[in-house]
Amino acid sequence: MATALFITTKDLKRNTIIDGNVDIDKFIQFIKISQEIHIQNYLGGALYNRISADIVAGNLSGDYLLLVQDYLKDMLIHFAMVDYLPFSAYQVANGGVFKHTSENSVSATKNEIDYLVDKHRDFAQFYTKRFLDFMCFNSTKFPEYNANQNGEMYPDHDANFVGWVL
Repeated sequence: MATALFITTKDLKRNTIIDGNVDIDKFIQFIKISQEIHIQNYLGGALYNRISADIVAGNLSGDYLLLVQDYLKDMLIHFAMVDYLPFSAYQVANGGVFKHTSENSVSATKNEIDYLVDKHRDFAQFYTKRFLDFMCFNSTKFPEYNANQNGEMYPDHDANFVGWVL
């Protein structure tokens, strides 16, 4: 089954610092990755699959459309940036791995990229908290939210990423 993206590449470009001229092939996979890892984590497998199927069928509507437009879209935009930014300067080609540079600019340092990632993670956590608050009071509108079975992901109810604990 093809993956139905919950946002468009235009959504990502319009709502982030990604330049309008950046080739879509450079970042579209990060939308998919972020959607499958982060968004599915908070929706749970059953609700994620319902929304995906509705998008593929072209009949996303009602409360499900509201959920995507008002909550999931902003979450996904910023989670995609969290996942994309560390890779944004690199390309793998026949000759190996390359880091792009420009004649009239300076490449960002690792610390600067980490700062941008942290800022987008903060944005994503904010929108995730809004989503979780909404679901707390409206989960009955989405029966799939609590209908996960066996191997499906159960929804995470905590929006805070505090780093890795060893």
